[in-house]
This record gives sequence, C-alpha cells and structure tokens, in this order.
Amino acid sequence: MLRNLFLAVAFGAAATAAANTPMTLEQCIAVALSESPTVKVADMEITRIDYSRGETLSQLLPQVNFGANYSRMLAKQVMYMNMDGFPGGGAGDDASGDESGDAAAASRASGGGNTTGIKMGLDNSYQIGFSAAMPLIAPQLWKSLKLSDTQILQSVEQARASRLDLVNQVKDAYYALMLATDSRDVVQQSYDMAALTHDIYKKQYDAGAASDYDVLRTSVAMKNIEPELMQADIAIKQARLQLLVLMGVDASFPLEITGRLADYENSLNERLLAIDDDYSQNTSLVQNRLQTRMLHDALDVQRMAWFPTLSATINYYWNSNSNGSPFKNFRWSNSSTFGLSLSLPIYTGGARYSRQRQAKVQLLESELQRDNIEHTVSMQVALAIDNIKQNAQQISSTKESVAQATRAHDIMERSFSIGAASYLDLRDSELALTRSRLAHYQSIYNFLVADSQLELLRGTAPLDSYKTQR
Repeated sequence: MLRNLFLAVAFGAAATAAANTPMTLEQCIAVALSESPTVKVADMEITRIDYSRGETLSQLLPQVNFGANYSRMLAKQVMYMNMDGFPGGGAGDDASGDESGDAAAASRASGGGNTTGIKMGLDNSYQIGFSAAMPLIAPQLWKSLKLSDTQILQSVEQARASRLDLVNQVKDAYYALMLATDSRDVVQQSYDMAALTHDIYKKQYDAGAASDYDVLRTSVAMKNIEPELMQADIAIKQARLQLLVLMGVDASFPLEITGRLADYENSLNERLLAIDDDYSQNTSLVQNRLQTRMLHDALDVQRMAWFPTLSATINYYWNSNSNGSPFKNFRWSNSSTFGLSLSLPIYTGGARYSRQRQAKVQLLESELQRDNIEHTVSMQVALAIDNIKQNAQQISSTKESVAQATRAHDIMERSFSIGAASYLDLRDSELALTRSRLAHYQSIYNFLVADSQLELLRGTAPLDSYKTQR
C-alpha cells in the first residue's frame, strides 16, 4: 500500500495503475518530464533569473536606510582668533606697539603670546535618522532591465532544450526496450523450434527410428541458442534500467511497456508524409538568436555609460550634543535636506571604450556562430531525412524477406516431416527466418530512432501534449 501510494504521488495517473499495467511511450515521457532532475534544475534556473531581474528592477525604486552614529570627543579643538582684546593675538601686535616687531616675532618663536585659546566642541555627539535616494535619470540601468528580460527568455529556451533532449532520450530508450523484447521473442521462437525438433528426434530414437547422432546434433543446436536467450534477457534488463533512470524512477520498479515495434508499421506512411525540413525551431538556433539579442542589449548598456545620470536624495536626522556623561543631558534637534546629484562621466582612462569594443567583438562572434550552427543543423536534418527514407525502404525489404523466409520454412518443415528434407535443411531455414525477423525489427527501430532525431533537430516535440498523460 505504501509503495502504491508513493507511486501515485510521484508519477500521477501514469504510474498509479499498479506495476502490472504496461505504460505507453507517452506516459513514460510524461513521468520523465515531471521527475527528471535535469528538467527541475532548468526550471529553477528560470526562477533564479527572474529573481535577478527583480534585483535590477529594485534599483529604480527609492533606497531607504536608517542610521545611527555616536562619537565621543577625546581632545577638543583649540581655536585662536586675531582680534582686538584677544590675549596674544590682537590687532596691535605689530611693530608700532609697546614691543618692537623683532621682539614680538622672537616672543612668538619662543612660545610666547596666547597659550590658552578657545576650546570648541562638546563631549558627546549623537545622530539618528533616515536617508533615501532614488535615480531619476539612469539610461544604463534602464537598458539593463531589457537585458534581464532577454536572459529570462534564454533560460526558458534552455529549459525547453532540456525537455526536448529528454524526450528524445526516453524515446530511444523505449524503442531500445521494444527491440530487446521483440528480439528476445524471436530467439525464443527459434529455441522452441529447436527444442521441438530435439523432442521429435528423441522420441524417434526411443522408437529405434533415429540414431544417437541425430539426438546429439539437435541437442547441441538447442544448447547453442540458450546463450542467445541469456544475452537477450540481459539486453532487456539494461534497456529497462536505462529507461527507468531517464524517468527518474527507482530501479526496482517493475516497469512494463505496451506495444511492439511491428505496431508502428501501420503509421510509417503517415510519418513519411509528415517529414518537414523546417528547422527554424531548432533549440541551438533559437538560443543563438537570443544570445545575439542579449549581446545587442549588452552593447547598448555599455553605450549608455556615456550618458549622464541624475538622482535625488532626502535626509532627515535628529542630532544631540552634550558634555559630561553620554547617558544624560540630551538636547535633540532635527534637520532635513533634499538634494539632486548629477553625474556626467568625462574620462575613465578608456575603460568604457574598451568594454564597448569587447561587446562588439562578442556580437560578431555570435553572428559567426549562427552561420556555423545553421550550416551544421541543415546538414544534420538532411542526413536524418535520408536515414528515415532509407530505413523505410529497408523495412519494406525486410518485411518481404520475412514473408519469404516464413514460407520457405513452412515448406521445409513439411518436407522434413515426410522425410523429403534433412535436419540441416530445416535448421538452415530456421536460421534464415530468425535473421530475417531480427533484421526487420532492427530496421523498424532504426526508422523510429531517425524520426526521433529529426524531431529533436527541428525542435517540434509536442511538450504540452505530454502533460495530459500524467
């Protein structure tokens, strides 16, 4: 019960039907899209970039701060004033006074004159208040917001790329599991035919109608197929584990799939007619376009560094000054200011020019990369389409080969039953039929993989339709 409950919560409707219910390809993809750590990380990256944009947007809003400051005067400043009546510093202290100019100078040099002065300031100083600042004209900051929007779009496209790649991997793993299962069935049929022949010869030997060599030969033929059965079982296990890993499911989950490769033969013509070489939605191209757009925005940001900025500030403080103990004799008074700050960059040692040139070089690099990506993707799409068409022809050829091998085996089986054919002739027909069936399933698998690869290159996987499968 706990296991079923966990599956119901983790995998939704696709996995709630117990372990014995086979899962379709669409259901496996839906589970993978909802449980894959890669997809979750890509979605979290979108959230992170969105928060980063909010951080940039906050710089356009007022920034309000609260502050408090206390200072204690350790040594007060002494002030001397040059005025009448001030001891040692009056206006009459010159050459026409009671003392000659040379004597006065000597007196000052020897430390004479006023030695007391006036001490200024109070022992304790307090300041508490608020300050607010807000940009009024900030061209570089405005362009940064546009750059953040493009970064969000790029993160969304990267998340889509992760989903497209995951869909392609799940399809390949699902097709591989079907191929391993169908191949195992073919080998099992070959083993059953060898076992039946061995049983016939054994009965004939017991009745005295067959030699001991015939029994041994059929037994060896049957034993030679057993390793192939073991290899087929290992291939099924490996393919199932690969699919479970991509789905984000525990390896102990007894996954079963529905359908066989032969079921896709009826839709081959529809798939061939639906082939399209339009790769405008290729995720590499889309990301490159967004990257180029982002570099354009980054270049504009660097250009805006040449423009002036204007900001407004408002301050409101409470001040107190006192002598003696810092915990009493408070005398509070308030003050407030409003100001505008204009900043016009003139010379920064060439830093702005260098950053602007760097942005231009990066933009040119992105445009060159786009040409290379388009050339590469166009070749890959053309190759995938050729593979699809060749595999379709191979499917038709192997299907005809299976029909002929089946007919030849039926004829040889009837001839063997009446003694008109030897066991070697029968065994050759069995091996030919087995190879034809395996080749037929392999051609269908190759066709499906090539079709999935074309879908990945074109970036047209119906991601929204898989949500309804959960």
